Amino acid sequence: MPDSDTIVRDERVTPGQRIRNVIVLITCVVTVLAVAIAVRNRLIRTSIDEPGNPVPLPVTGPTVIESRHPVSGFVHPGIVVSVSQLEHARARIRAGDQPWAAAYETMWRSGYASLNWRPNPRETVECGYFSNPDLGCTAQRRDAVAAYTHALLWYLTGERAFAEKAIEIIDAWATTLREYTNLNAPIQAGWSAASFVRAAELIRHTYDGWPTDAIARAETMFREVLLPMVRFGGAPGSGGNWDLIILDAAISIAVFLDDRTLFDETIERWRSRLPAYIYLGSDGPWPVAPPGASSQRADVVEFWHGLTTFVDGVTQETCRDLAHTAWGLEAAAQIAETAWIQGVDIYTEAQSRLVAALELHAGLALGEPVPDWLCGGSLTATFSPIPEIAYNHYHNRQGIPLPKTRQLLDRDRPQSASHFYAWATLTHA
Repeated sequence: MPDSDTIVRDERVTPGQRIRNVIVLITCVVTVLAVAIAVRNRLIRTSIDEPGNPVPLPVTGPTVIESRHPVSGFVHPGIVVSVSQLEHARARIRAGDQPWAAAYETMWRSGYASLNWRPNPRETVECGYFSNPDLGCTAQRRDAVAAYTHALLWYLTGERAFAEKAIEIIDAWATTLREYTNLNAPIQAGWSAASFVRAAELIRHTYDGWPTDAIARAETMFREVLLPMVRFGGAPGSGGNWDLIILDAAISIAVFLDDRTLFDETIERWRSRLPAYIYLGSDGPWPVAPPGASSQRADVVEFWHGLTTFVDGVTQETCRDLAHTAWGLEAAAQIAETAWIQGVDIYTEAQSRLVAALELHAGLALGEPVPDWLCGGSLTATFSPIPEIAYNHYHNRQGIPLPKTRQLLDRDRPQSASHFYAWATLTHA
């Protein structure tokens, strides 16, 4: 018999125990993998610990592919945002500087930054007045902003998953979209093209994984479906923000397609359209009319939503509401910024108009009393988006004091994303 203090155990393992052990092992492995994937996804999505702290972005961005086209002479990427601006943003984010770090965090926390984003393309996008009916209108605008958001995230983080997501969204529409219909068709095309083309420009010239056949599909969509809707601006009676947003889309397509003729045509249309949107006393007793529209005072007053007293900086849509006014000013600045990147300065000729408009509307947005002569003493809606791009040029580059605009930016930063604009605090602050 064994010693009384010794216990003899049967070390044999039954088949049932083996199965249970295997199940436990598999469960542990799956759990570890799930945690690893979750951590990796969180690192890809956030790239930031908390606002104000240094962020783990790469020191430098991707290698630029074809920085200047040999025929058109266009700098790439060069639609609204340049490589130098993105590298400036990267440095400020890495240092934890504000407002860049908070703007970056706002972007990656937005739904637009999700790697689970699924595009919703349609063959026919039908958009009536105020997008009623809305058959693909909201979905397309949101997809376009998501594509641009992922393009920015690719450039800043270096994570290829973001570039692939931007490509996925663009290609989904490029393989599907055939036409726009109904009253809002031109502005819908303008809204969506502005963000789609900006995303495509950034991916094409910084990411080496976009297949050539997919690039060709994007070019075809821009040239054959979007461009015919935006090339010549809106109808003579359309609101100024319409024309300017549409022209923003046109100049973006021009740069992406290396079409110098289209670029020059769009600049000339901007030059003729801006004076009909922002008033200066040098225009005369009442504003100039848009090309092709009546210049009779009664017709101009009606077009300006009943405004009869004109001061420097008031716009054709001020008495409509501040939101559409902000859209018009943002679109005008985006066009000027693209031109600036391409070596054409149209900011200077527009300086008196844009600076006056920025300060006038910033003051109103901050709560200054509305005089009785202005829109009956009452204004509607919120002034959004905040004018980061115009402020950056006139104040940061040119040193022009814009105290009310600065106060508005400080109050409302960071700029959000919607329709045809996105994340300008990140890229232009």
